[in-house]
Amino acid sequence: MSHAHHAQPRPVRAPIGTQLTCKNWLIEAAYRMIQNNLDPVVAENPDALVVYGGIGKAARNWDCFEQILTSLKNLNEDETLLIQSGKPVGVFPSHVDAPRVLLANSNLVPAWANWEHFNELDRKGLMMYGQMTAGSWIYIGSQGIVQGTYETFAEAGRQHFGGDMVGRWVLTAGLGGMGGAQPLAATFAGACSLTIECQQSRIDFRLKTRYVDEQAADLDDALARIARYTAEKKAVSIALLGNAAEVLPALAARVKAGSAIKPDLVTDQTSAHDLINGYLPVGWTVEQWKAAAAD
Repeated sequence: MSHAHHAQPRPVRAPIGTQLTCKNWLIEAAYRMIQNNLDPVVAENPDALVVYGGIGKAARNWDCFEQILTSLKNLNEDETLLIQSGKPVGVFPSHVDAPRVLLANSNLVPAWANWEHFNELDRKGLMMYGQMTAGSWIYIGSQGIVQGTYETFAEAGRQHFGGDMVGRWVLTAGLGGMGGAQPLAATFAGACSLTIECQQSRIDFRLKTRYVDEQAADLDDALARIARYTAEKKAVSIALLGNAAEVLPALAARVKAGSAIKPDLVTDQTSAHDLINGYLPVGWTVEQWKAAAAD
C-alpha cells in the first residue's frame, strides 16, 4: 500500500443505523469504531488524528486513515486486514472465524524501546503512538475510566479517611481524555476536587459535559470555594486555568506558611511524562509550547 501523504483533515462521523457500508457486521464494527474514535465529540485533537493521551492516534496520517476505510469497505468476510502502527500494510486470506483486523502499535525491540528512537521513527512517518484504545479503535471517552478512578478514591476514603471522602478534597491536574474523569469520579466518591488545566478549551469541554461543575477565577477563588464546600460536606468539582508546575508549588508554599487549606489527596493525570508533547515548562504559554513541540 502506498505511503503518499495527500489526504487532508476532515470532520469524521461514524455511520449509525442498520445500513451496512462494509460486507458484514464484523467488518462494519471496525469501520465504525475507528471513525467514532475521531468524532469531534470524542477525540481530543481530531485534525491531528489524536484521540487522547497526548499523542495517542487512531491512524498514522490522514492518507493511512482513508486507506484503512477503503480497505475495510472492500474487505471480504474471509480476509484479514493488517495494521502496523496506524498504517494498513496488507490484506491476506484467512477464514471466517479469524480476526478481521490485526493491529500492532508502537512495538520496538527492547534495546531501542525508548522515546528518542520512537520520536525519530515518528518524525519519519514510520510509527505512531497508539495508547491503549486510540490505535486499537475502541476508545469510549473519559467514561471508560470513571469507574476505576471512582473506586480508587472510594478505597482511599475507606483506608485513610474513616470510611469515605465526604468533606475531603482532591488536588489534581489534567482535564484531557483521561484526566477529565477525575473530577466526576471525585464527586461520585463524595469529595470536592480542584483540577488544574492549562488549556481553556479542555475546561470548557468538561464544563459542557458536566464532568466539572465550576471554574474558579484564580487560586484564591478556588481555595475559597474548596473551603466552603468541604465545610458544607458538599461534593463539587472545580477547574482552574493554569500550569500545574506553577500552581502546585504556590499551594505548597501556602501550606508551609501555615494555611489550613491543604489537599487530602494529590494525583496527576497530565501528559507531563511526554517531554515533547505533554510537558508545559514553568513560565511558558500554551502557544509557546505548541510552537516548540511542532518545531
